[in-house]
Amino acid sequence: MKLTYDPRYNIAYIYLQEKTAQVETIQVSEKMNVDIAPDGTIYGIELLNANHQLGVDEQGKLIVVNEALGESAEIKLLL
Repeated sequence: MKLTYDPRYNIAYIYLQEKTAQVETIQVSEKMNVDIAPDGTIYGIELLNANHQLGVDEQGKLIVVNEALGESAEIKLLL
């Protein structure tokens, strides 16, 4: 899995798989699109207004937690 973020447009994209097939983009809401293949495989999720949806704190940090290992990392997003 890979997460990209573009601070110019405040858009994030969560890559669940590399696109190997033609995908259809489904608008789930005004703030979220999902790329899905004909077989139902989800390739990625686009988040509009990403800072809010990702739960970025007031200092512009996103905290990623690995529950299995009990580890976390902070990622600074440019605001």
